[in-house]
Amino acid sequence: MEELILELKEKIIKALNLEEMTPADIDADEPLFGEGLALDSIDALELIVMIEKDYGIRLANPAEGKAIFKSVRTMAEYVKEHRTK
Repeated sequence: MEELILELKEKIIKALNLEEMTPADIDADEPLFGEGLALDSIDALELIVMIEKDYGIRLANPAEGKAIFKSVRTMAEYVKEHRTK
């Protein structure tokens, strides 16, 4: 699981052009939206595209995204259970 968390942190940094950050700067349990990384709705779309492309996961209901993208750890748990790639 820790390997997947690190991989997701690296992909988030790349997908959202957070060049000034390193994976160590992102707490796996910190909120991605609001506080924590303070991502916005455009960032959420980027993350949805990233998990579809890299892990073959399609979100049937965009409202699911709120729970899935709560933190890097919740993303990793979802990817682990649902990945097709």
